[in-house]
Amino acid sequence: MAKLIAKTYGDALFELAEGMGQSELLYDEFSAILQIIAVNPKFSQLINHPQILKEAKIEAMENVFKGRISGEMLGFLALLVTKERFGEIEAIYEHFAAAVKESLGIGVVHISTAYALGEIHKAQITERLLEVTDYDKLETHFAVEEGLIGGIVMRIGDRVADSSIATQLGRLKKQLHSA
Repeated sequence: MAKLIAKTYGDALFELAEGMGQSELLYDEFSAILQIIAVNPKFSQLINHPQILKEAKIEAMENVFKGRISGEMLGFLALLVTKERFGEIEAIYEHFAAAVKESLGIGVVHISTAYALGEIHKAQITERLLEVTDYDKLETHFAVEEGLIGGIVMRIGDRVADSSIATQLGRLKKQLHSA
């Protein structure tokens, strides 16, 4: 259910942003709002508190953000409060951000290796991925997972390329059990 909510609201905001030609502006504003919420958790508690009237929540939000963000983003936040979806704001942002990045030709890649890679290897992997994908830019996230033993696992959206030794050993084990 939460994924459906995030998709619905994220898509709606993305369509609004695209229609106005302001995807990057709303993306930047949304990012800044989440940073403010992260630094001030009491604000989020106030907005999500069930005993505070929606009107008071919207007024508090307007006091904090009016004049600092666009009217469209302020209206979107008010909609989240009205529909009691403010608790899903991070998931909505993730969906919206992915749509904006995709429209701008930016791919988000998560790369896991068994050991830390040097900057040269990271650059080589990024260059190669740019050659074999349709993206203009890549946002790469590198992580170390010692359980991989060796090799590399890359995730771009819902696609996964897994050439880790752990996976290969798992496949070999299954083949031996079935034989």
